[in-house]
Amino acid sequence: MMKKLKSGYTTGTCAAIAVRAAIKMIFEQRIIEEESVLTPSGREIKTPVLCAWFQRDTAVCAVKKDAGDDPDVTDGILIYAKVVLRNDGKTVIDGGEGIGRVTKKGLKQKIGEAAINPVPRRVIAENAAQLLENYDFEGGADILIYAPEGAETAKKTFNPRLGIVGGISILGTSGIVEPMSEQAIVDTIDAELSVKRANDGEYAALAPGNYGIDYIRENIGLDLDRAVKCSNFVGQALDLCVEHAFKGILLVGHTGKFVKLAGNIMNTHSKYADCRMEIIAANTADFTEDIGLVRKILNCNTTDEALETLSNAGLLDRVMQQITDKAAENIEKRVYGEIKTGIVIFSQAGCWQSGAAAELTEEIKRGRL
Repeated sequence: MMKKLKSGYTTGTCAAIAVRAAIKMIFEQRIIEEESVLTPSGREIKTPVLCAWFQRDTAVCAVKKDAGDDPDVTDGILIYAKVVLRNDGKTVIDGGEGIGRVTKKGLKQKIGEAAINPVPRRVIAENAAQLLENYDFEGGADILIYAPEGAETAKKTFNPRLGIVGGISILGTSGIVEPMSEQAIVDTIDAELSVKRANDGEYAALAPGNYGIDYIRENIGLDLDRAVKCSNFVGQALDLCVEHAFKGILLVGHTGKFVKLAGNIMNTHSKYADCRMEIIAANTADFTEDIGLVRKILNCNTTDEALETLSNAGLLDRVMQQITDKAAENIEKRVYGEIKTGIVIFSQAGCWQSGAAAELTEEIKRGRL
């Protein structure tokens, strides 16, 4: 029986719990060993409070991030909150050591602000206000969120690509980390596209991952280091490109994934659909009456094996160009013809382009990415 994956809680939840504990320590003048918060999803999270100390009007404590079974690079780091009371009725929330600062347009915070997203910022503010009222305090508080391990941890995140420098982000819309959240991946794609568009990027390149970057650089002269990694979420990434009003989008990917686009399969994960051999075989049948060849392709284990079979039959370029053309048609339909699109499909056996690929490649080479 498959083990159910354990969920965790976000950096935003950690920060909110630490803020609650710090406020309680100030007014009760004692160490708080455990604290809880109600997350936006309606689930209560209770966790130990660490590294706590307090004075008359100041307190500091930390909460350890628990990502559950999700492979989150922030798992286990300490999120600190320092709370200092103030008498003017204002509450100010900011980020300190290890919390990133925004340097580019297109994110939910303004340039120069700490990378504390709107939902966790609201949860922190609401909890602080509630507790201050409960203790009959008419003033406010300076709230500083920091993470000593944040700067090093952020190197393993998308923050540098998003223009968030110096540390991690305080994140979370539900307050809960669901293992291997697909929505989290899509949200990351959305954020990266938003930043590119807001910083005058008119054209975007999408690639499933880093595989083949060297091949494309050597054979097409295109540097994909700045491409948005769309993973398996090709269709949703295209939708986001339309939403962000890009002028053009170039997709570049290996046959192992992008052959599926010719069958209008826009999520390329194998759990949704495969049909790679069926697509290659069906297109091969347009160029040959050799049913044995078609059957041989259907029985191939990999696309590389299928392409080698086509090459041996002298049909490689014709079949793959037709597949690439069909993929380009499906991409154009997905964006309703609202933006210029092109696709490059490659393997060690060759490289095929369709749509406005050549034109978009030149735009991207000119730095309009």
